[in-house]
Amino acid sequence: MNKSELIDAIAASADIPKAHAGRALDAMIASITDALKTGEQVVLVGFGTFSVKERAARTGRNPQTGDPIQIAAAKIPSFKAGKALKDSVN
Repeated sequence: MNKSELIDAIAASADIPKAHAGRALDAMIASITDALKTGEQVVLVGFGTFSVKERAARTGRNPQTGDPIQIAAAKIPSFKAGKALKDSVN
């Protein structure tokens, strides 16, 4: 399912116009992104938790030459599925 199909499903489920569903989805994504930028986690009970994890710096290898390269530390977004979501999939 892509974004436009998700907007169609939201509009049909909530009985609202597609334009409103699109704006609501964009607002939700923006709100989650802003919270993650500030280091907060977003918990949607029954669905899952969005958080930011720290990835340490490490040494990797260039696959073409085999030379070692330094990979910088980074913050990465993470999602952990909630119990209700896991149960509904299985």
